[in-house]
Amino acid sequence: MIGLNTDSNTSLLQQIQQRQNERLEQLASGRRINSAADGAAAQQIIDRLTSQVEGNRQSISNAYDGVSLAQVAEGGLSGITEDVNRIRELTIQAGNGLLNDSDRSAIQQEISQLQDNISQTVEQTTFAGQPLLSEEGSISFQVGANAGQQINVNTQDIGSQLSDVLNIDVTSQSVDDALAAADAAIETVGAARGELGATQNQFESRARSLSQADVNVTAARSRIADTDFAQATSELAAANVLNQSSIAVQAQSNQQQGAVLSLLS
Repeated sequence: MIGLNTDSNTSLLQQIQQRQNERLEQLASGRRINSAADGAAAQQIIDRLTSQVEGNRQSISNAYDGVSLAQVAEGGLSGITEDVNRIRELTIQAGNGLLNDSDRSAIQQEISQLQDNISQTVEQTTFAGQPLLSEEGSISFQVGANAGQQINVNTQDIGSQLSDVLNIDVTSQSVDDALAAADAAIETVGAARGELGATQNQFESRARSLSQADVNVTAARSRIADTDFAQATSELAAANVLNQSSIAVQAQSNQQQGAVLSLLS
């Protein structure tokens, strides 16, 4: 008995059609790896890189939050510096021997207003509900995709450190003592501003390095995961040609099989 087997042609046609479907999916999704079935090892690498990209991007956001916090604190300290400098200027003015008690009382009224401004600035300088100038503490920011990558912002109780300048009274205090209190306050605030400036620079530097890392890791992930459109288009065209050829061969085989069976019948 004669047997005509077209299984091999059918299997080949199925493989070609599977390749067509894969290339069509790659072109439609823009991704060469759409699931672990497309490459288990590659998918694992893509997952790790994706995790790193997402961690880097959140860390960049955290770093810029740190910059904003430092800027808010710096703004408060800048206002305090201006007020203390004005208090110092008024203290020198009060040291003029030609002034009488009434004159010094008028000067003290302005000093008292400036002292109130300083106290309000200390209490009202906050970021996301966190006091920045009225409490000792530390605020931590995660600025990396991995453990141990934090930057800490130290907060200070500036108000308690400025108690002497907040108690200046030129109507009853010597000019020398008042000036010493003002100068000490300027030093204290200046040191705090210097520390904040260094911390802000640290945040900005970290954000820049994270942004560059994000570009590099994203590019690496893209090389593995994304479709090479030129290659996929070429392979799809080749698969289409093979598919058409296989269909023609299959049709011819079926025709020949029919002819043989008719002769045998």
